[in-house]
Amino acid sequence: MDWLPSFYSMFKNYQSRWPYLWKMRELRPGKAKWLAQVNGGPRFSNSAATCKKYMAKLRTTVSAQSRFLSTYDGAETLCLEDIYTENVLEVWADVGMAGPPQKSPATLGLEELFSTPGHLNDDADTVLVVGEAGSGKSTLLQWLHLLWAAGRDFQEFLFVFPFSCRQLQCVVKPLSVRMLLFEHCCWPDVDQQDIFQFLLDHPDRVLLTFDGFDEFKFRFTDRERHCSPTDPTSVQTLLFNLLQGNLLKNARKVVTSRPAAVSAFLRKYIRTEFILKGFSEEGIELYLKKRHREPEVANRLIRLLQATSALRGLCHLPVFSWMVSKCHQELLLQEGGSPKTTTDMYLLILQHFLLHAVPPDSACQGLGPSLLLGRLPTLLRLGRLALWGLGMCCYVFSVQQLQAAQVSPDDISLGFLVRAKGVMPESMAPLEFLHITFQCFFAALYLVLSADVPPALLRHLFNCGRPGNSPMARLLPMLCIQGPRRKDGSVAALLQKTEPHNLQITAAFLAGLLSWEHWGLLAECQASEKALLQRQACARWCLARSLRKHFHSIPPAAPGEAKSMHAMPRFLWLIRSLYEMQDERLARKAVRGLNIGHLKLTFCSVGPTECAALAFVLRHLRRPVALQLDYNSVGDIGVEQLLPCLGVCKALYLRDNNISDRGICKLIEHALHCEPLQKLALFNNKLTDGCAHSMAKLLACKQNFLALRLGNNHITAAGARVLAEGLRGNTSLQFLGFWGNRVGDQGAQALAEALSDHQSLRWLSLVGNNIGSVGAQALALMLAKNVMLEELCLEENHLQDAGVCSLAEGLKRNSSLKILKLSNNCITYLGAEALLQALERNDTILEVWLRGNTFSLEEVDMLSCRDTRLLL
Repeated sequence: MDWLPSFYSMFKNYQSRWPYLWKMRELRPGKAKWLAQVNGGPRFSNSAATCKKYMAKLRTTVSAQSRFLSTYDGAETLCLEDIYTENVLEVWADVGMAGPPQKSPATLGLEELFSTPGHLNDDADTVLVVGEAGSGKSTLLQWLHLLWAAGRDFQEFLFVFPFSCRQLQCVVKPLSVRMLLFEHCCWPDVDQQDIFQFLLDHPDRVLLTFDGFDEFKFRFTDRERHCSPTDPTSVQTLLFNLLQGNLLKNARKVVTSRPAAVSAFLRKYIRTEFILKGFSEEGIELYLKKRHREPEVANRLIRLLQATSALRGLCHLPVFSWMVSKCHQELLLQEGGSPKTTTDMYLLILQHFLLHAVPPDSACQGLGPSLLLGRLPTLLRLGRLALWGLGMCCYVFSVQQLQAAQVSPDDISLGFLVRAKGVMPESMAPLEFLHITFQCFFAALYLVLSADVPPALLRHLFNCGRPGNSPMARLLPMLCIQGPRRKDGSVAALLQKTEPHNLQITAAFLAGLLSWEHWGLLAECQASEKALLQRQACARWCLARSLRKHFHSIPPAAPGEAKSMHAMPRFLWLIRSLYEMQDERLARKAVRGLNIGHLKLTFCSVGPTECAALAFVLRHLRRPVALQLDYNSVGDIGVEQLLPCLGVCKALYLRDNNISDRGICKLIEHALHCEPLQKLALFNNKLTDGCAHSMAKLLACKQNFLALRLGNNHITAAGARVLAEGLRGNTSLQFLGFWGNRVGDQGAQALAEALSDHQSLRWLSLVGNNIGSVGAQALALMLAKNVMLEELCLEENHLQDAGVCSLAEGLKRNSSLKILKLSNNCITYLGAEALLQALERNDTILEVWLRGNTFSLEEVDMLSCRDTRLLL
C-alpha cells in the first residue's frame, strides 16, 4: 500500500478541480471535452494502476448491463441510446398551509438529480425516486448508469454500483459492504483490500443505486444499527444502514420505489424525493417516433391515440406506450374499437405473444377462445408461478424454482419470462416476468381460469389489510372469516402474504378479466360456465360491499358544513377495479349510498387512468359534489377523462396538475353545459393567455359561477384584458384569484375597469403580478366606485408610495372593503401616512397589511399606536 499516499495526494489535486466540473455541467454539450482541457484532466500515477484498472472494469460492466433496454421485452434488442425518452420528473415538495404560496414544481432533467435545492434532510445521503408501476423508474436508472459508464454525465462519481432489490432479497448468507460491492456487482482482479480502502476513504466519489425497493420483502426499520463495513450482517440490515448513512456515510445512494412502499421511517433518511410521473403528451409522441423509424407507422399510431382518449390516457405510463408500440399492427388493423382499460391492453399483448408463437400459416387472427384454449396449460403454469412468486415476495426465479413449477422451455419461449436484469449471460441465469404488472396479470389469469381455485377464495383479493397494520390498512372490511391455518403453498395463504400493492394490481386485473366484455373469451376455457359465474358474482359482491363499508366509515359532517370524505389510495383502487369491470349497474349500485358534499383525493397519484375510473363511477352520484384533485398528475389527458362526471361536480379543484391551455379549453367547453359547476381552482398549472377567451366565455355565459382561481400560471396583460371582457358581462362571480401571474399595470387597469361596477365580487387577489403605481391608480378608481369588494390582496408588487397614495384616495370613498393587503411593496412612512389619513374617514376597513415594507422600528411603533388596523 506504499502507493496509496501518492494516489491520495493526486486525488486531492483532482478534487480541487471540481468547481470546473460543475461549470462544465452547465456548458452542455461538449462538457467532457472541456473538462479534459482543464489542466489536462485527472492523471493517475503508475502506482495507482490497480484502482484505475478497476474503475475501467466497473465502467465496462455497468455499460454492458445498461446499453440495451431490457425493462420489458427480452425477445428483441433495443439500444437504450436510440429509444430512451425523458419522463416528467419533479421534486416532491412538502406543501403546508403556512408561508407564501407554493410554486408549481418544475420539470427537472435527470442531470439535476443531485443538485436540486430544497432538501428534506441536509444530512442525508439518499435520493428517493417514486413512481407508479410502469412509470419508467428502472429505465431511468439504467439511463443514469449508461451516461456514467460512457463518461457523459455524473462524472463526479468515480465508482457507480447498481443493485436490484428483487435480486438482493434472494441473498441468504450474511454480507459486508465489501462483499456487496465486489461479489454482487464487480469483482476486482487484484488488490481488493487497497481498492476497498480507497472507497472507504473517499465515499463522496461513490454512487450506489437500488432499484425496486418496493420489491424488497423486508420492511424498513432503523432499530438495528450496523456501522462496520467489514463485518457481515443480514442483507436487509446492510441495506437499511446504507440508506441511513451508518455505512458509507457521504456516498450517494439512489433508491426507486412505488409510493406505497415508502414509510415515514424511511423518509427521515431521505435527502431529496422526486416523483416520476411518466410521459407527457409530447413524450408519448417522441417515444413512438423513436420506436418506429417508418414515419407513416408512427404518425398513424399518434393519430390513433389522439382519437382515443382512453388509450392515450393509459400511454402516459411508459409500459403502455411500449405495449402500443409492440402491438401496433393489431391496433391499426382491429375494427372492434381500441382498448379502454388496463386489462384490455394486457389481453392485447397476450394475444400478440401467443400469435407470434403459432405457425405463420395458422388461421388464428386474434385472441379467440381457440388460441387461448390451445395454450391454457402454459398460461396456468405461468400463472401458478406468478402467484407463488407474489405470495413469497419472489420476483426472480431460479432454474430449480422453474422446474418445481413445471415451467418448460416451450413455456419460456413465449417471451413472458426473460433473463433477470443485471445478470450477465449464462445458461443457468435466473428469469423474471417482463414487468411486475405482468406477474400480477398472470396471477389473475390463474385465479380466473384454474379449476383448483374455489370462487370463494377471491375474497382474499379484497382484504388487503393485515392484522395489526395501521388504521389505513384496516379501512377495507374483513370479507372472510379466518379459518384454520393454511399450508404456505395454498392459494389462500399466498394471497394473504402478497404485498398489498401487488394484491391490488392483481385484483384490478381479476375484475377486468371477469367483465362481460371478456366473458366469451374465458367461458370457453372453463369446464362449465357456473364456476366463472360464481367468480364474477364474488368479485362484484366484494367490490360493492367494500365501497359501501368505506362510505359508512366516513365521519359525520361538522355542524353547518358539508360532509367531507378524504379518500385513501385504497378507495382509488376500488374505483379502478370497478372501472376495469366496466359494469354500469354495479357502479351505480356502489355509489348509491355515498352522500357527501366534498370528495378529496389530494396526493393520491391520480393520473389519466384514475380520472377515467373516477368519471365512470362518480357520474352516477345523486347529488353534486366538490371534487378536489390537487397535487396529482391529471394533465390534459386526465382533464378530458373527467368530462363525463363534470355534470355532478359543483366545484373542481385541480391545483398543481400539469394542465395546459388545451386541457382547460376542453374543460370549459363542457362546463358551459353543466349547471351545478360553480367553482374552478386551477392554480399552479401551465395556463397562458391562450385559454383567456375560454375563461371569458365561461364568465359571460355562466351566471351562477362563483369562484375562479388562476394563481401561479403564466397569464399576462393580454390575457387579463380578454378576461376583463368576460367580467363585464358577469353578475355572479365572488372570488377571483390571479396571484403569481404577470398581468402588470396594463392588466391591472383592464381588470379594474371591468370591476368598477361589478355587483358580486367580494375577493380579488393580484399578489405578485409586477403591478406598479399606474396599476394602483386604476385600482384606486375601482375602489372609489365598487360597493361589493371586501378583500383586495396586492402583496409582492411594486406599488411604492405613489401607488399607495392613490389607493388611499380610493379608500376615502369606499364603503365595502374590509381587508387591504399591501405587504412587501417598498412602502415608506410617507405611504403609511397617506393610509392613516384615509382610515380616519373609513370605518369599514378592518385590516391593512404592511409587513415587509421599509419602516424603521421607531416608525413601526409609531404607526401601530396611531391606528391598530395597520398590521406591521
